[in-house]
Amino acid sequence: MDIKILIVDDEEMIRKLIRKYALNEGYTVLEACNGQEAVDIALKEDIRVIVMDVMMPVMDGFKAYQRILEEKNIPCIFLTALNEEYNRIYGFDLGADDYVGKPFSANELMKRIQVILKHQNIVNEDIVGVEGLKIDLKAHMVSVDNQNIALSLKEYDLLVYLFKNRGIALSRESILEHVWGYDYFKDDRTLDTHIKLLRKSLGPYSRYITTIRGVGYRFEKTV
Repeated sequence: MDIKILIVDDEEMIRKLIRKYALNEGYTVLEACNGQEAVDIALKEDIRVIVMDVMMPVMDGFKAYQRILEEKNIPCIFLTALNEEYNRIYGFDLGADDYVGKPFSANELMKRIQVILKHQNIVNEDIVGVEGLKIDLKAHMVSVDNQNIALSLKEYDLLVYLFKNRGIALSRESILEHVWGYDYFKDDRTLDTHIKLLRKSLGPYSRYITTIRGVGYRFEKTV
């Protein structure tokens, strides 16, 4: 199966590095050196995952991904030196699925791409939920009081994992391992960011996700 990965960065050396590792994984690699080129390629080609730098000429990564999402829902990993929480939250709020700070490990980046591709292929059959919160595992959709809500891939996976283990206090390490699928312990702020965004999306049902001080999080059976 031809899996196309779009690498977007204005630094040629970074594109070459990622391309080398991506080709070793068997991916077809397309490249863009600015946000506008990324938009043009993403809307034309069947791209499975985008690796997008933020600070670029012509059009930055945030604006480019926002433009792409107007027409296509393509998972995106932001690749940037901007590590402030504001920028991380802004990227996730746009719908990005992951965030990698420079300098980065190319091997780890490949693992993150693999996890996204893996979850794209997961197909389940049940509709589960509580009260007005419904999770359609087959359609990969979530609704609140009969209104569909937009969640990023990681927010969705996080909600499903918490729900399937409702009533159990899940450690941060366990959540990171099962949702992200690789060693992410060195930057577990991402978990807190996703919990914050997920609670915001769930509205009144955010009360089901409780923080267990010193442990992690739990999806309550009843509230």
